[in-house]
Amino acid sequence: MSHLLRTSRLFAWLFLTGLSVAVIVGSGFYLYLRPGLPPVEQLLDIKLQTPLRVYSKDNRLIAEFGEKRRAPITIEQIPTIQLQAFLAAEDSRFYEHFGVDIKGLARAAIELVSTGSIQSGGSTITMQVAKNYFLSRDRTFIRKFNEILLAVQIERELDKNRIFELYLNKIYLGNRAYGIAAAARVYYNKPVNELSLAQMAMLAGLPKAPSAYNPLANPQRAMQRRDWILGRMKELEFITLDAYELAVQAPLTATYNATETEVDADYVAEMARAEMVRRFGEEAYTDGYTVTLTVDGKDQQMATDALRSGLEAYDRRHGYRGAIGQLDAETLASEDLSNAILNYPRIESLMPAVITAVNDDENQALAHVRRFGPAVMPFESMQWANRYKTENLTGPKPEKPSDVVSVGDVIYVRVDELPQAPETPEGGEPEQAAAASGIGQPVRVSLAQVPRVEGALISLEAKTGAIEALAGGYSFGQSKYNRAMQAKRQPGSTFKPFLYLAALESGITPATIYNDAPIVFDDSELETAWRPQNSSGQFYGPTPLREALYRSRNLVSIRLLRDVGIPQTLDYLKQLKVPVENMPKDLSLSLGSGQLSPMELARGLAVIANGGYDVEPFLIQSITDVNGETIYNAPDVVLCDRNCDAIETAPVAADDETDKSPAVTAETEPDTRVMRRLADERSVYILHSMLRDVVKRGTGRRALALGRDDIAGKTGTTNEQRDTWFAGFNHNLATTVWVGFDQPAPLGRREFGASTALPVWVDYMKVALDGMPSAFMSRPNGIVNIRINPETGKRARPGEEGVFEIFKEEDAPAPMAADDSGPGGTGGNGDGLSRQIF
Repeated sequence: MSHLLRTSRLFAWLFLTGLSVAVIVGSGFYLYLRPGLPPVEQLLDIKLQTPLRVYSKDNRLIAEFGEKRRAPITIEQIPTIQLQAFLAAEDSRFYEHFGVDIKGLARAAIELVSTGSIQSGGSTITMQVAKNYFLSRDRTFIRKFNEILLAVQIERELDKNRIFELYLNKIYLGNRAYGIAAAARVYYNKPVNELSLAQMAMLAGLPKAPSAYNPLANPQRAMQRRDWILGRMKELEFITLDAYELAVQAPLTATYNATETEVDADYVAEMARAEMVRRFGEEAYTDGYTVTLTVDGKDQQMATDALRSGLEAYDRRHGYRGAIGQLDAETLASEDLSNAILNYPRIESLMPAVITAVNDDENQALAHVRRFGPAVMPFESMQWANRYKTENLTGPKPEKPSDVVSVGDVIYVRVDELPQAPETPEGGEPEQAAAASGIGQPVRVSLAQVPRVEGALISLEAKTGAIEALAGGYSFGQSKYNRAMQAKRQPGSTFKPFLYLAALESGITPATIYNDAPIVFDDSELETAWRPQNSSGQFYGPTPLREALYRSRNLVSIRLLRDVGIPQTLDYLKQLKVPVENMPKDLSLSLGSGQLSPMELARGLAVIANGGYDVEPFLIQSITDVNGETIYNAPDVVLCDRNCDAIETAPVAADDETDKSPAVTAETEPDTRVMRRLADERSVYILHSMLRDVVKRGTGRRALALGRDDIAGKTGTTNEQRDTWFAGFNHNLATTVWVGFDQPAPLGRREFGASTALPVWVDYMKVALDGMPSAFMSRPNGIVNIRINPETGKRARPGEEGVFEIFKEEDAPAPMAADDSGPGGTGGNGDGLSRQIF
């Protein structure tokens, strides 16, 4: 036997022995690891961590909650060229191998030996799916073997397109972006199908190393990676030479794009988030729920803007409180002034700035605004800035810029006008455009300050309880406290409609005469006697109830409560479902000395607005899951007068809405929400008429600016002007505004509901009612119109001056007796009149 033959046999035996050992070892690993491998079917049931998104009813994005930004997408929605970019970068033979690419592993080994690095990678897309969905990121042989086994198993049970789709939705691409759709938005603010070839290649370069090849963190390395991928695409004949040359010449266009909300509604968004967590737990942040709210995007934005404008207007009326900080000369001389004021936060549209020069001759001050740079602040924008002294007193009007600001002052400004600069970088913010110009042109700004005063606005659809708009304060970023829902404040005279409604229910009429005269109450619990007054400090004598309401006469309200009865009034409030836990059980109740949240007052107002039916405010209209399937719809609202039990189609999960457990979902809520009648429709109709006079003739006259005849409402101001209100409505929409300090304090002796809250209400309602026809409550049966003598409240005699008043039939003034000789006669209820007057 020749030496060559013996050597060949030896190598053959060694090869067979090695192969056998490899097979035995591999089989051993397989038998050892196989029982612990997860079933591939789990891939079909896995829920990708997709954030919670909140939309207005007109489909405008309000907020997004969740650590990971992801928007699942099907492979059919992704352009072919984008798929080819990922194939070129990660696994060009994906559609040819069985889950493990032997050629790819060999190529990666050769690259490692020849260049010291691996460009194309050794893991297939299927192996990456196995790793991303099932395995840890430990760099161990056992984990790699598991990855290979799983990849082969996945390939046997799923088709290639499904595997590729799972991969493109799962991969991490930097900046909290998971999946190709989210990355397209984060880096380019575009959907996937609108990306250029260069942008597609840039995204395809991220899976290998999302930090190292990130176009925002490492633009040079990202461009190198992009160009390499474009070259691979050309080699694989995915793109032409011309397309390749155009793409490699394309500039870097990636910018960071946070989720752009379309409606400024942070308080509403937080309410929706809390409700979703209550229903679904922490999975609310990851399971891809989409929540559609009842709020209208346009109305909600106006509610936010109107409240902020109203609070700023109040704040300006009371003067400038001075700089919020001071920088020394050494800091002012530094080049990076933006860093020097970094600790002063941006608050909504107000930006921190530092005064760098004051020029009285040119009637302006120069400033450096964070993120904008140099700025000019003309004196005209400072003329409002009389120095604040007290809520009732300000200093003299400033005559020059130096009367207001000094060099080194840190202040807030509002950017009024940007200089002519290049267009905003793709996906960037306007302030980035100013910075990107590099020209250093000053922007034009005006002096501002963050209001100390706060407020709330709630607008409800009167007949359903749906929240149309809600603003819980000046800035959610500054204070998460939702005053619309959480603040308990005295309603003042906005409480009076409830008292007057109770009186109308008890037989008192708009023509009933009450004496607006001084009254003194001695109380053993008080150090001094209680001497209530009208806001004007004057008294006006005998006054019809209608006039007493539209002129907001306090002394009449006290006498009215005394006649109706305190226990009876509290019982009636319970009937209307107005909370009475914080209501006094004395005559101060008539002046609104109890406590209600703005939402509680708004809900009670909606009961009046809709004609006397119950109202349950709600915010969530519908919820859909990650697959777009609706899992919750708000119940239909039915206003019901009789046989209400038969209308309800499903039981409510708990007796008390506030006691629902976190497990409550759509299945346990009623299909129909039945709103029963709480107040007599005739009494409510009469009250509507009286409250419209508040707008036409009384304290709410500013609402006439709307140019509508269907508006009714009531102003409210508490003692020392600590709380100011306006609650107004038409038959369809009820809106309440509150203005005051978080820690109750006087607003100023010239401030009332008509000057603080009503302007906010008007600004909002101008938009909310735009294009809407007049909405009046239908006149119910049993109402009569009678001409009366306004001084006596009795029927007017023929030839006597009189006015028409509306009454319930049974409460109408009695016909005049035959021996009634005139206005001075004794006919009518003289005893009753005396009781009411005295």
